[in-house]
Amino acid sequence: MKRENAEKSLTQRIREGTVSRQDVARRLAELAFGKVNDCVRLVLEENPDLKGLDLALLSEVKRSDKGGVEVRLIDRLRVLEQLTQMTGEKDTDMDAFLQALQGGEET
Repeated sequence: MKRENAEKSLTQRIREGTVSRQDVARRLAELAFGKVNDCVRLVLEENPDLKGLDLALLSEVKRSDKGGVEVRLIDRLRVLEQLTQMTGEKDTDMDAFLQALQGGEET
């Protein structure tokens, strides 16, 4: 119930054009650290209840003629980078961590 009220409040602030930096950071954190359980449930269950699923992490779903399923999720590294940039902190270990995850070396 508390989450529903928060979502309504956020929806109202979006309509009013008063979304705060904190709202954006909170949403980025939810995307960066969210669970993919509902995305998997969408693909595996025959008739999932779409209203009850959190599909915010889902980017794309493809079904082939042969029954194969391809699921694409959002790029969490990109979301983490954006979240790090929002904090405004310079010279953090997060930059090196993200660089290492991408397979590169820090310059």
